[in-house]
Amino acid sequence: MVRVLIVDDSLILRERLCCRLGSIEGIEIAGKASDVPGGIETFRRVNPDVVVLDLLMPGGSGIDVLEAIKRERPSTIVVILTNHPLPQLRKKSQEVGAEYFFDKTQEFGKVADVLRDVVKNRMNVQN
Repeated sequence: MVRVLIVDDSLILRERLCCRLGSIEGIEIAGKASDVPGGIETFRRVNPDVVVLDLLMPGGSGIDVLEAIKRERPSTIVVILTNHPLPQLRKKSQEVGAEYFFDKTQEFGKVADVLRDVVKNRMNVQN
């Protein structure tokens, strides 16, 4: 199973992602958080393989969460999903180590595609 943590301040978006991603075979929703401190704490507690992360949240920036993830467990795949796909945010996210950066309004469906690929790659490695 690929364990996924969702960190976003929107309850509606968290639930939408849980439904969509949780329906993918091989995916387990390991946790959810709604702010930066909760995102870091939940990451440490659930030890996910993938984190779907918003950038603008209460308690700081998603970049803070990304930095903590990459410092503590660099192999974790981080998918940024934001309403603010500004070039400078994309650049900073990539510099800190995010593997993917998507616009919520234009590229929401790509998150599921990425996770299907992660599951597929994990199964190929195990076989």
